[in-house]
Amino acid sequence: MNARLLPLLGLLLLATACKEPPPKSPSAPPRPSPAAATRFLAGPPDGKLHVYFFDVGQGDSALIVSPEGRTVLIDTGPASAASHLTNRLPELLASRLDLVVLTHPAADHYGALEAIQKVTDPKRLLEPQLPGTSSDYDALLTSLGSGGVEIFSPALNPSQPEESLRLPLGGGAELTVLWPRVPTTPLLTVQGAADTKSAEHQANSIVLRLTHGETSVLFAGDARAETEAALLARGGKLSATLLKVSAHGADTGTSPEFLQWMRPRAAILSVGAGSPPAKPALDRLAAANARIFRTDQNGEMHAVSDGKRFVLTTQRAAPGEPANAQHAFEPVAEEPPAPPPVVPPVAAKPEPVKAVPVKATSAKAKADVDLSGYKVVDIDEMGTATEKPAKGVRTTKTPSKATPGRYVASRRSDVFHIPECRNARKISPENLLTFSTRESAEKDRRPAKDCNP
Repeated sequence: MNARLLPLLGLLLLATACKEPPPKSPSAPPRPSPAAATRFLAGPPDGKLHVYFFDVGQGDSALIVSPEGRTVLIDTGPASAASHLTNRLPELLASRLDLVVLTHPAADHYGALEAIQKVTDPKRLLEPQLPGTSSDYDALLTSLGSGGVEIFSPALNPSQPEESLRLPLGGGAELTVLWPRVPTTPLLTVQGAADTKSAEHQANSIVLRLTHGETSVLFAGDARAETEAALLARGGKLSATLLKVSAHGADTGTSPEFLQWMRPRAAILSVGAGSPPAKPALDRLAAANARIFRTDQNGEMHAVSDGKRFVLTTQRAAPGEPANAQHAFEPVAEEPPAPPPVVPPVAAKPEPVKAVPVKATSAKAKADVDLSGYKVVDIDEMGTATEKPAKGVRTTKTPSKATPGRYVASRRSDVFHIPECRNARKISPENLLTFSTRESAEKDRRPAKDCNP
């Protein structure tokens, strides 16, 4: 057996918190992999960090390939990008996708996911679990969760609220989730926007900082000035060799104060033909001495880091440049300036997060399915039989109408929950156990990590 396949087989044996195993049935065939008929074409990892910024029109999508070959797809672009990405991704993957990140529930960031899932068979998905999502988005998560994709949300460990959620990718590369920071910091509100819900989804986009050695990339999703103010108020490392500009270069972000603290050497804008970035945003990037690249002008971009510098190659050269011209960017060496004064962000009004129901559509789908309560397996640990507890998984807590008792559990699980926990609401009635006291629950079971009963 190919030695490279052993880690992936090991991963399949990992247990996940709050996810009950399917009923044993010797006659039930194994779930076919959506990517079974797909031929992945990438070669072995070369010890360098690769980042591909795809040309998906007016949308966002980027692929990270770590020095050890772990893969993360950040957003999937709009539905119109499905044909391109379902052909392009297998060329860059050597196996299944390790992780998909949906920065926020906007169709130009998740529209092609259903098609991509069928050819890349992602193992897990990270999404911000924001309130007020569309029925299409909820249905997509339901389908993915029912199909075996482990879905979790960024949240902090209450016992270590200052620590960010980190996802090691191997070979010295790591992703850090900078925003949102639930439950330590409330979600942001936006005042005066024409579409408040959309604006607040943007303001609470997942913001990621990818590091490898001395180099870094900041993926800003559709973050707004409110997000940037919150990050500046918190402080910490925000420098970026490359900046994936938020919101396609709209004038809602890339504030001068944020750029001053970040000091990007190059700025990547994902924009569609006929939808140019806002001139004020371009002016601010130019004033920050960032070299500007645009997918509508330069096409797909490929950035490679050896830990010392990034070398960026564009699909289409700028006027006057030779084909396949390479652009080298080294991190700014000097210490960052003192952070500018910022106005503290406005806390969002408490609002319950909408639970996403999982409907059983077949005998196989009747196993309890959870969409947020999984343990997070550090990507650095993929391929081993060791699973680390989550540093925090945000869960939906809504009143339970079907689970009486102070504590509940499933006959097929060794953990117990509070009735309001989303996992508790997914337990089928025939498997439901109730306990009147914590002591009785602890006799045979341990507390679930998602709701900490």
